[in-house]
Amino acid sequence: MNVTKTYAILGLMAIVFTAGTLQAQKKNSYACTEANAATQCTAENTCGSNGACTVDIRKDVSITVTPNTSHKKKNELFCVKAGTQVTFDSSSKNTGFVVDFGPNSPFDKDDSFIGGNKKPDSATAKNPGCYRYSVGACVSGGVNGMCGSQAAELVVTK
Repeated sequence: MNVTKTYAILGLMAIVFTAGTLQAQKKNSYACTEANAATQCTAENTCGSNGACTVDIRKDVSITVTPNTSHKKKNELFCVKAGTQVTFDSSSKNTGFVVDFGPNSPFDKDDSFIGGNKKPDSATAKNPGCYRYSVGACVSGGVNGMCGSQAAELVVTK
């Protein structure tokens, strides 16, 4: 698959996954619905004690989002401090991803994160608060189930 087609597919995925996240947000099963979501941040689920946080996005049977925390729990809320450089990457071969925070990004860039295996995308967390986001990933060369999406949450603390 050439680069132009890959980016076109990833762009379309961002639109579809953002719509899916908006539907999922109607449910009240998210940490971001709590009055003070930052109280859910612990040493185990906080990423970036050295000022840098890497989040691994994989597409196997499903999409998994795993921050580099001591807990390393897949698809669960994680936290970073404002000023932390967050890098979305994929350790899965031939995997591309889109991470979209919608209109209210906690980062110093407003665009979606678009990358993949050997092509990480980074930004610095700057706006404290709780954020819901969608992740879409595709594996090139696959036939069935080559793409998927996952809703997730991030808390940026002061």
